[in-house]
Amino acid sequence: MLTVFQLPPYAPDLNPVECIWPVLRRTTVANRAFADPDDLITAVRRGLRQLQYRHDVLDGCLTGTGLRRQPP
Repeated sequence: MLTVFQLPPYAPDLNPVECIWPVLRRTTVANRAFADPDDLITAVRRGLRQLQYRHDVLDGCLTGTGLRRQPP
């Protein structure tokens, strides 16, 4: 079951994805030039798959939002 939480778009501090992109920029796409958009998409997907196992990073992104990570 998927639960959707509506977050205000003007409050990036309440939107956990705003924390994920800087992590991906530092780790997955840093210092790389992509030949085409598909290469970028593949790299971001790979980075997100790796990030799902970094509970410390994910919990840090949720800090302050009132949200909690739920185990699968």
